[in-house]
Amino acid sequence: MNLKELDPTSSPWAAFGIQLRRSRRAAGLTQGQLARLVGVDASYVSYAELAPPGRTPPSEKFARDVDRVLETGGTLLLMWLQAKHSAMLEGFPEFANQEQKAAEIRIYEAGVVPGLFQTEAYARALAAGDVRRGSITQSQADQRVAFLLARQEVLRGKRAPLVHAVLDESCLRRPIGGREVMDEQLARLEALYAVNNVILQVAPFALAEERPFALPMVLLTLPDQSLLGYSESEGRSHLERDTERLATWKKHYDRLQVGALAETATLEWLRATRKGIECPT
Repeated sequence: MNLKELDPTSSPWAAFGIQLRRSRRAAGLTQGQLARLVGVDASYVSYAELAPPGRTPPSEKFARDVDRVLETGGTLLLMWLQAKHSAMLEGFPEFANQEQKAAEIRIYEAGVVPGLFQTEAYARALAAGDVRRGSITQSQADQRVAFLLARQEVLRGKRAPLVHAVLDESCLRRPIGGREVMDEQLARLEALYAVNNVILQVAPFALAEERPFALPMVLLTLPDQSLLGYSESEGRSHLERDTERLATWKKHYDRLQVGALAETATLEWLRATRKGIECPT
């Protein structure tokens, strides 16, 4: 099969194979050279790039090794996890790929802490709830957590995006996993104030009807300054590309930031919540 004929939309493994080939060529390596660097046969690299239907997919170790050798900053590993993960909503893999490239990320979340900021224990508690309800298997839960942790590498990369996050108060009032898990999670959010590229605010319940979004959403600014939106409801997801609608999202988000607690007040709110006392108003 000619690699040029591969369709990245045909399967997640085809998308992984195409990205692997592009990254290898960008590094100036042949299949044989890459194979020697990661300790496999050249045929293994070849079939990973071709992604033939019915073949066993490449291993996670291989994905981690080529990601490291080709210096893709977690992209190849993330794509491998996307392909392996069978419990993601339609549209989310594309969003997650674009998230890794974004220059700026605007997040509004309600109910749970955004995935980019979740601790492993918090993420596992959420996934465990889905397992108990029968929504996913334990294997899928483990894959979901691994995928989430890989996504978080975007915050630590060489070209880490500027991240604005407004969290509805409900995110921090809902006791996911119990006291210890929540304390660790709130401590993680506090620590984000030392991260220069993250701006965190809380939208208090008092914002009431002035809150412009009814559902969680993410607005990405891509390197070419175009916008891509993503939102989820129960069991469904939506990628938004309409420029007029995205401009409205951005305008609403700007208003949301004005109404939310300022950074300093948000930090005080988090500390008060951790101490179990009434939050400052």
